[in-house]
Amino acid sequence: MVWFVLKGFLDGQRAVALLALLFACPVFATAQESRADAPIPHVMGQSVSPSFEGWYPNPDGTHSLLFGYFNRNYEEKVDIPVGLNNQFTPGPADRGQPTHFLPRRQTGMFAVVVPADFEGRLTWSLTAYGETIAIPGHLRPEWEITALEEITSGNTPPVVRVHAVDGDMGQGPGGTHAAWTVPVTRAAALVVWAVDDGVRKVRASARPPRFGLVWSKYRGPGAVSFEPTTPDVDSTGQAVTMVTFDEPGEYMLRVLAWDDSGGQAAIMAGGFFCCWTNAYVTVQVQ
Repeated sequence: MVWFVLKGFLDGQRAVALLALLFACPVFATAQESRADAPIPHVMGQSVSPSFEGWYPNPDGTHSLLFGYFNRNYEEKVDIPVGLNNQFTPGPADRGQPTHFLPRRQTGMFAVVVPADFEGRLTWSLTAYGETIAIPGHLRPEWEITALEEITSGNTPPVVRVHAVDGDMGQGPGGTHAAWTVPVTRAAALVVWAVDDGVRKVRASARPPRFGLVWSKYRGPGAVSFEPTTPDVDSTGQAVTMVTFDEPGEYMLRVLAWDDSGGQAAIMAGGFFCCWTNAYVTVQVQ
């Protein structure tokens, strides 16, 4: 009698195990299908999306619309000349946007200044690998950002001059523009003067304030290399980088100056829009 009870119990256990396995199979298959449907990282061949980061008021009463982008490729740097595939509407189509797109998310790359009474939308559209994506910029109140002062600490963006010690100063994402009026050869020295207010995050008061520069290609027909890409700023505020071009043409280079708020990616990941400064230099290479 005991043997039959025990056998029945074991058979029941086997049945329960079998049922559990049968019910688990669809779940396992679904999990497998979910993994199969997940996006696969691509090194190249993917589109580029424009992004609108928000807007901020300028001291002169105008407003700046801040834009960035997301290059879905993990390695490919995509080039999209200004025109039907890279334009603003309403025009002019060229409002200072990049034509050379670095991999992955690049935030606050440039700002478009609009008048105080601006209404409506200013739309940036990009077409890459057959896919067109557009994003409108606007002055909706809920999209206002604090790009010129970090509200938690009073920190402000670095002040930057490019190429000339007496050149125009820039501060914030709108930055400053400079140009080499004398054509250069394939290699040249880029000089930047940059200063920062030294304000640190409260939790980081025990260490020196951080401050850095990063060079990148913004526009141009050929490859550009920087040595170093992230130059040190000396005690006078000067930083020097050697830049090399592999073919002639007109180029625009961008230098990003960041401070104790962190690198640009860290700032945006934390939901902040301060504090960094963009500066651009146009170079004629012959």
